[in-house]
Amino acid sequence: MHSLLFRNARIFDGTSADCAEGQWLRVADGVIQEVCDTPLAAPEGTLVVDCGGRTLMPGLIDCHVHAFASDVAVARIDAMGEAYRTAHAVRMLGHALDCGFTTVRDIGGGNHSLWRALADGLVRGPRYLYAGKILSMTGGHGDFRPIEEPARYGALCGCAGSGGNMFAVIADGVDAVIRATREELRQGAHCIKIMGSGGVASPTDPIWMNQYREDEIRAIVNECVERRTYVSAHCHPASAVRRCAEFGVRSIEHGTLIDDDTAHFVAERGAFIVPTMAIIFALVEQGRALGFPPQSQAKVEQVFEQAISGLDAMRRAGVKLCYGTDLLGKTYTDQCREFTLRARVFTPLELLRQATSTAAEMLMMAGQIGCIAPGAQADLLLVDGDPLADIGLLAADGRHLHAIVRGGELVKLAPD
Repeated sequence: MHSLLFRNARIFDGTSADCAEGQWLRVADGVIQEVCDTPLAAPEGTLVVDCGGRTLMPGLIDCHVHAFASDVAVARIDAMGEAYRTAHAVRMLGHALDCGFTTVRDIGGGNHSLWRALADGLVRGPRYLYAGKILSMTGGHGDFRPIEEPARYGALCGCAGSGGNMFAVIADGVDAVIRATREELRQGAHCIKIMGSGGVASPTDPIWMNQYREDEIRAIVNECVERRTYVSAHCHPASAVRRCAEFGVRSIEHGTLIDDDTAHFVAERGAFIVPTMAIIFALVEQGRALGFPPQSQAKVEQVFEQAISGLDAMRRAGVKLCYGTDLLGKTYTDQCREFTLRARVFTPLELLRQATSTAAEMLMMAGQIGCIAPGAQADLLLVDGDPLADIGLLAADGRHLHAIVRGGELVKLAPD
């Protein structure tokens, strides 16, 4: 692990718009040791990086990815096999790191095996958090069986025959959802995700449909509280967003069809929302060419009509927002585009916080990632230019990143 010393840096700490210049920062043992405005000594073996006044900032956090999502159609992903899905994950995670994402949260389909491969250095990629399999009710957004398939009743399991797939497990009733939650947590899930509303990619549930009963959601939330973690919920309509926030869900995914009243309610509850503009725009533009199912294409175009206005409602209400992309298959290369899409509503400072400090807070990792401070993990980007003036510097697939550090390891250092 590198011992690093950055000198003559302009530092964005993840929160403040007041970026101090002429700063020194020392990294050792994967952690930021010191940050100051006076010269620091470089112990023997330390790599010294002259920043030349460039902006040093925390690594980016993408709170909504699906590493194994190797196609836009879930049915095809299941059929591709584990080796193909893993190869896609390796490619996708490497691209994410090159773009400056030093942490990602896999919010459906990730597992301990991929986490271990990344932790052991077998796969090159960001710090990896995962929710395991998503919990879905029968006929919910995680149930991808075609309408023609007959019912198959039986015990809870994650097999395709019960309506489950590599992304989701079907569980109905309080006892079943508690069992499923405990099982995912047993397998190392960092949080639990549920399907709280209808969705785009699933074949039989309308977007407007609220999913899971109050007692089921509260039971899942309670299990996560006891594990000192939290629940995330896929929600498009305002009704689903409101009830999930009311029942204790911490992280709302998408929130695309939110209204002003619901946005204010979420803000008052202190919950977070992770909008995902990149996948919506990618599927509207490329879905047909990529073979996205026609019924799903119609639903994504319906959601698209309110996507940006929903962001505006969240901003007006002061909702705590996090960066997320939700990209599937070949669209993974649009990961940085989320910045330019959200820039229609938010300032560069707001966007930087969404991708750093606010995301870290939602992940229950405030002070550990998403910030520059002594004791924090050394996840750092050295940017050619000022991203607070031009967010496009972070939307260029890493081309304006002079250096990338992930957990104290120097991933990239461009020549001066």
